[in-house]
Amino acid sequence: MAEIDETTQAPRPPFWRSIGPALITACVVMGPGSLLISANVGATHRYQLLWLLLITGICMGTYVTMAARIGVVGGASICTLLAQKVNRTFAAVIGINLFLICSAFQFSNNLAFVAASETLVPKLNTTLMLVVLNVAIITFLFAAKQVYHFLERSMKIMVGLMVFCFLLNLVIAKPNLLGILQGFIPSLPESITFGIPKKVDGTIIDPMILIASLLGTTFSVAAAFYQGNLVLEKGWTIKDYKNGIGDSIIGVSVLTGISAIIMITTATVIYGKPADDIGVLAQSLRPLLGSTAHIFFCIGLLAVAMNPFLINAMIGGGILADGLGKPARLSDRWPRIFTVCVLLIGMLVALLALRTGEKPVSLIIFGQALTVIGNPLMAGTMLWLANRKDIMGDKRNGPIHNALGILGFLLVLAMAIRVLLRLALQFSS
Repeated sequence: MAEIDETTQAPRPPFWRSIGPALITACVVMGPGSLLISANVGATHRYQLLWLLLITGICMGTYVTMAARIGVVGGASICTLLAQKVNRTFAAVIGINLFLICSAFQFSNNLAFVAASETLVPKLNTTLMLVVLNVAIITFLFAAKQVYHFLERSMKIMVGLMVFCFLLNLVIAKPNLLGILQGFIPSLPESITFGIPKKVDGTIIDPMILIASLLGTTFSVAAAFYQGNLVLEKGWTIKDYKNGIGDSIIGVSVLTGISAIIMITTATVIYGKPADDIGVLAQSLRPLLGSTAHIFFCIGLLAVAMNPFLINAMIGGGILADGLGKPARLSDRWPRIFTVCVLLIGMLVALLALRTGEKPVSLIIFGQALTVIGNPLMAGTMLWLANRKDIMGDKRNGPIHNALGILGFLLVLAMAIRVLLRLALQFSS
């Protein structure tokens, strides 16, 4: 295990050049689902669940930094290390599982793009636009020589715009500062109770569905897992250990911060109103944009939908190639091919959903079923690798990192069990 020689490290680059991988991770997590759920939590429970958002952010940060540390210290991706320390079959199982999860949920990014486009331009041929968008992305994948660098620059711009707009809107909304501070004190709203999902008159009742949704959209194990690949794309080695940790903290702070801003804004502006519709959520922008709020909100939703559009597909494609032992950098051939597969699956399923007018429930269930196995497996794998002395040396997990890692693993396991219970209820007579 090579030690870090502080005297040979190159001069530290400027702040804005030392970040990138975790911003890409933040953008794939900060998708339409995360935006809508954060807004819904704020509109329904005001500031009362800010403490939960903070906990999920800490858990996400723990696993993102863990994956980054494994990448820069181990000198290889997580799947490569698994192939070396366990066997190639286990690494392939991880890769295939993550590929299927990303494929199963890629269609939601397509539908979010359609929803925002239709609201902005009602007479737009969204089917044609969807095909054009996917074809353009596929063309870019095979034409671009440096996919990662383009993504990093794009995400920095997108994140900067999102933070500026949402933060300015929040300041103008003038939230209750005392209420915000009280929101970080753990407590449950009266309408939420601990309990398992139940089926009543054919309808599944889950008293903790909003909490489970907030945990699931903010704490993404798949995105954290891919951080180990992204730091290698950045070209970081053990000499960049501190950069890897700093980048991870910044990226997760941005993700959690944007979610908190959205939650606080909707809690201030549309508290008590339904927040499951784009038109209602657009009201949260009225303090800043007035009557044009609806249009600009949809533009923002379009941008948020685009953030994870390509990255989600690349996670599935890149990890599958890595798990199968193929070259796994974004500019390599096999990750591009598998990424195209994810894009095509998402587009075709979305087009089918648009044509029939019904969402492909079976695919959603399939994706949910995969997470029951996939998320705890990935979380446990990262925790195991980060504690191996032959990989991490003196940089392996300490007591605090392990305590937070175990907390995150238990949360992921609990969410997986709840998904399993819901699936059992859906298929019960």
